[in-house]
Amino acid sequence: MEMISNRPYMIRAIYDWIVDNQWTPHFQVDANYPGTKVPQEYVQEGVIVLNAHPSAVLGLSLDNDLFAFKARFKGVEQSIYFPPEAVLAVFARENGQGMPFPPEPYPEEADEIEESKPALQSVDTPETETNASKKSEDSRKSAKKSTNKKPTLSIVK
Repeated sequence: MEMISNRPYMIRAIYDWIVDNQWTPHFQVDANYPGTKVPQEYVQEGVIVLNAHPSAVLGLSLDNDLFAFKARFKGVEQSIYFPPEAVLAVFARENGQGMPFPPEPYPEEADEIEESKPALQSVDTPETETNASKKSEDSRKSAKKSTNKKPTLSIVK
């Protein structure tokens, strides 16, 4: 069974943390992600930043499969919705504290990636005993070499 994505849970947790600190939560959203409806006139380079403070939106719903609310843009109320996969970051306007998220492949791209993965196939090739035992010995030697290496930790800043 496939696990449910943790992305909507993490977004809700950071959102609540920002609101609990009396800051203003903002969502950075991939405006081109399938299933996303945002006012296109405010999209810049495929991204829109939305103020999602409880006092700035109506009917906020942060469900596992869809985030939705109503917000005013230049005084005109608009319905906004997008899947959690479209969220690139949730952060506080006041200090930038929050969490970025890696861009998700669009659903059709994910299908294409899955289809292009090489499939495992059994290969039946006759080998002589000498070749088989030599390959087995070679694989043991390479396994031995790789176990002699000590693990290292790299700090990325």
